[in-house]
Amino acid sequence: MGKTYERIEGRLREFIEAQPVFFTATAPLSADGHVNLSPKGRRGTWRVLDEQRVAYLDFGGSHAETIAHLRENGRITLMWCAFDGPPNIVRVHGTGEPVFRDDPRFAELVAGFGDADGSALRAVVVVTAKLISDTCGFAVPFMDYRGERTLHEEYFDRKSDEEFAAYCENKDFVGVSMDGLPAVPLPLPPR
Repeated sequence: MGKTYERIEGRLREFIEAQPVFFTATAPLSADGHVNLSPKGRRGTWRVLDEQRVAYLDFGGSHAETIAHLRENGRITLMWCAFDGPPNIVRVHGTGEPVFRDDPRFAELVAGFGDADGSALRAVVVVTAKLISDTCGFAVPFMDYRGERTLHEEYFDRKSDEEFAAYCENKDFVGVSMDGLPAVPLPLPPR
């Protein structure tokens, strides 16, 4: 059944890189705060940086709860499920850091994603694994992957960077989370 690993390598890395979707889970320190669970898609927007770290592109369009929780306490779990092929679930439990547009590391991190970079990019989230595990996934149903949804990309590709920055400033729960925690620093720095 389940195993733990010290590194993201071999078949674990291949599995992560082959999945069309993954999930992020974070929570604030406050016991009455909102736990956040988010699906992440858009092929090519996450990658394994090395044996201990993964990164994904954080796009605007909804709230910024994950970023707020990471800024407050750094705790995050990422999960990938096999919806086709052999059953498997991989989790990376660790600490995450949002690297924002005005951080000197931002450009180099983004460059590693090639064509996946796009409009509405707010940050790159870098996750350092503290525990890596897999489990059987025997109860995860088969689901067919039909293709990427392009609505998000198409919508934000019509906005200039200045229009996207204004969008972020006018959107609820981007600068400050639902629980009142600092989230995306506003005004959004230019790319």
